[in-house]
Amino acid sequence: MKKTGNIVAMQVALTLVALSAGSIGNAQEGDRNNLVAIIDAIEKGWEQGDGTPFREHFLDWDGARYVESGGQNEGLTDLVEHHVEPEGDALSNFELGLTNVETHFEGDFAWAIADVEVKATVNRDGREIHNRGYETFLFRRIDGQWKVVHTHSSSRPVRNE
Repeated sequence: MKKTGNIVAMQVALTLVALSAGSIGNAQEGDRNNLVAIIDAIEKGWEQGDGTPFREHFLDWDGARYVESGGQNEGLTDLVEHHVEPEGDALSNFELGLTNVETHFEGDFAWAIADVEVKATVNRDGREIHNRGYETFLFRRIDGQWKVVHTHSSSRPVRNE
C-alpha cells in the first residue's frame, strides 16, 4: 500500500512539473512574441522616420546609449531627434530588414539578436546605401512591459551581389 501511495505521489509530482514547464514555455513564447513585435515596430519607425515606437518601447533613462556602426546617440531624445526623424527626410526608398530574430531570457532581462539589412538612397547626392550586419537589443521587463534599454547595430556595405 505504501509503494502504491509513493507511485501516485510521484506521478502527481511529475505531472505538476510537466504542466509547470509547459506554462513556462508558453510564457517565454509570449515574451518572445512581445520582443519580436517591439522589434517590428522599431523597424517601421526607422523606415518612416517616426520616433513614436521608440518613445513607446524604449526605456528613457540617464546613461542610455544607442550604438550604430561606430557612432552613438546618448539618450532617447538624441536617438529620436538626431537620428531616427532626420533620416526620414534625408533618405528615400528606405528599407530596413530585421530578420532571423533570436531571443534569450533571464528573468526580467532579455536580449535579441537580428540580422540587419539597410537599403536607401541619400537625397542630397543620390548615393545608394546597401549594408548588411547584425543588431543586438537589450530589454528589461518593467511593470510587466518589455522595454529596450540598449541597442548596438553594426553593418558594412554589401559587395559583389
